[in-house]
Amino acid sequence: MLKSLRKILSVGLISQAPPAPDERLRTGQALDARIAAVLGRTLCIRHVDAGSCNGCELEIQALGNPYYNLEGCNVRFVASPRHADLLLVSGPVAKNMAEPLRRVYAATPDPKRVVALGDCGCTGGLLGQCPAALGSVANVIPVHVAVPGCPPSPLRILQGILTAIER
Repeated sequence: MLKSLRKILSVGLISQAPPAPDERLRTGQALDARIAAVLGRTLCIRHVDAGSCNGCELEIQALGNPYYNLEGCNVRFVASPRHADLLLVSGPVAKNMAEPLRRVYAATPDPKRVVALGDCGCTGGLLGQCPAALGSVANVIPVHVAVPGCPPSPLRILQGILTAIER
């Protein structure tokens, strides 16, 4: 070990210079600026599972991990629709969830936005064809943005959210 330390002291550290920063990679600051420009504050989202298989919910949960860091970009999920700016609805609407979904939509203050998530939320998908489902979210409440995919990636979900607030 002493031999290695002496070699380092005599030669010095040999490494490459660090690369220059790339401004295109500063997505968090750009997202924060866009949300602040549109809303002037934090974006609050209420998620409603209208009868999905939980594939979309796994991708929504991924938005909270350190890689996407949605909370660090002034976007947060709230428990009450009365505090929400945007509804994120996943899955085909089950008959038992139609009335609760309408109530959540009615309780959300104006101007409200609705994002239908996944193939089931956009078109009804495979699960929307059964007799216990009403199909897509648009069959029950107005939808502003539809994010297809089974399940859509967290990046696509984030793009759908940004599309909804910029309208």
